[in-house]
Amino acid sequence: MTRALKLSLVLGCLAAPLAAQDAEEGARLYQQHCATCHGIDGAGDGPMAPALILQPPDLTALAAGNDGVFPTTRVAMRVDGRDPLVSHGSPMPVYGPFFEGDDTAIKVETGQPMMTSRPVADLVAYLEGIQE
Repeated sequence: MTRALKLSLVLGCLAAPLAAQDAEEGARLYQQHCATCHGIDGAGDGPMAPALILQPPDLTALAAGNDGVFPTTRVAMRVDGRDPLVSHGSPMPVYGPFFEGDDTAIKVETGQPMMTSRPVADLVAYLEGIQE
């Protein structure tokens, strides 16, 4: 591959826009798959919480617990399974297969893009929107 072609490919990737996230779809996914443990409002008080070894965190306080910056990378990796959390006998998320989908780039705290699935991107957008 010629140097000019490589350069144009790199520049094309950098210029590609990040996909818009759909927080409304994220809210639907959250209510369907997450609220049972994390609570309807994300406060960590879902009806299954008492049965868990580790209690679900208050998802509305993620930014507050990270110097006011929403931890996009950590949240996306926790949800998509790259940073598993064993809180109920199996790695988080229990609904991992439901969060598969087309690769989507999201912007993380550093301003860099990160690849994840469309459902995870939407769920992350919703969670960012419920921060106190």
